[in-house]
Amino acid sequence: MVNNKNQRLEQIPKLPGVYIMRDGIGNIIYIGKAKSLKNRLSSYFNADINSKATTVITAMRKIEYILCASEREALLVERQLIHKIKPYFNAMWKDDKSYPYIKFSISEDFPRLTFTRKKLKDGALYFGPYPQIFYIKKLVRWLVKLFKIRPCKMELSKDFLPEEKKVKSCLYCHTEMCYAPCLGKITSKEYKEKIKDVELFLNGKFKKLEDEWETKMFNLSQNLSYEEAKEIRDRLYALQSMSERVMIGEITQDEINQSVQRADSINELKNVLGLKRQPAVIEGFDNSNIQGTNAVASMVRFQNGIADKKNYRKFKIKTVVGADDFASIREVIFRRYSSLIRKNENLPDLILIDGGKGQLGAAVSALEELQTQIPIISLAKKNEEIFFPTKDKALVLSRHSEALKLLQSVRDEAHRFAVSYHRKLRAKEFGI
Repeated sequence: MVNNKNQRLEQIPKLPGVYIMRDGIGNIIYIGKAKSLKNRLSSYFNADINSKATTVITAMRKIEYILCASEREALLVERQLIHKIKPYFNAMWKDDKSYPYIKFSISEDFPRLTFTRKKLKDGALYFGPYPQIFYIKKLVRWLVKLFKIRPCKMELSKDFLPEEKKVKSCLYCHTEMCYAPCLGKITSKEYKEKIKDVELFLNGKFKKLEDEWETKMFNLSQNLSYEEAKEIRDRLYALQSMSERVMIGEITQDEINQSVQRADSINELKNVLGLKRQPAVIEGFDNSNIQGTNAVASMVRFQNGIADKKNYRKFKIKTVVGADDFASIREVIFRRYSSLIRKNENLPDLILIDGGKGQLGAAVSALEELQTQIPIISLAKKNEEIFFPTKDKALVLSRHSEALKLLQSVRDEAHRFAVSYHRKLRAKEFGI
């Protein structure tokens, strides 16, 4: 698995260029330039990478690059893209805000991993700072589970352990997710030996870790210590799985321009709608029927401004008799989001209804019955008016607005998909 990534790195040219790093849902998180793209990108996976590179690797899932004619051109392209997109890692290293660190308390007898905004001279190791705590919290939870680090805040020392009755019911002890130092099941020396590799991981020395664990796993197996060998094997699989998720590929200037345009439209949409977060995932709905026959509805899904066709959905209207757009849209909204809630799946950042105030009100009543709050608007085609659930006056954007163009794309695609499904059912009904 790791070899595939290394093969992709080998294919990157030693030429000037700009590299773009994205997270798991496609957001651009960092933009950099390089005199040699191959050397620079390889350094992110090198055993001696610095803490800044390690910070990016935590969130990175995809690397794209643009070839440039010279280092000077790469600098100009980098500046242009950073100014347009404002990736949060670039912004973090430019400002002086107080971002959290990961603290590895190696001076304790039984070290822990915690978060802090203050870097003290207390003998602990500090990693960061990190701008997006969401990713880092996931990472720390993963490391705590992988290395069986004690997750509790209890003050422990090798000379002082709590009373057994206070800790014997700990779930982590009973499920063997922790080495249970609080119950005296492991010495301070043994505990530190078992979790020492956390430091290598947080320093980004993945290749060294992989080599060490493979050797250790082999030796343990030779000595018939199968349980310990299995534990190391699981760590090795987890590390390799994490590495293989980074994809690398070349993109053209036109493609990155389109990416910038989509980022602009999403940022503008967030601002004009007053949303708390970027509408990276938008789900759009429309109905289609002829005098109430073969009534259907469609749902399309856009992620980062791009149609996500594998997540489109078609609905046959089940509870509505005749042509009733309001009741139909209410039924479909209720069915869609009751299903997501029941399955504990992610909800969209924004819902778009094709229609006016009436269609929007019907959709909102379904969400209220489900007791869920998802930002929702409707877009009426005649004057391209945007309606809100809590405002009487519609919003009309400039015809040149990138935010409006994105909403129109979602609305028009939902309409196309609904009409296509309706025609298919009618054709089937008449045996065509």
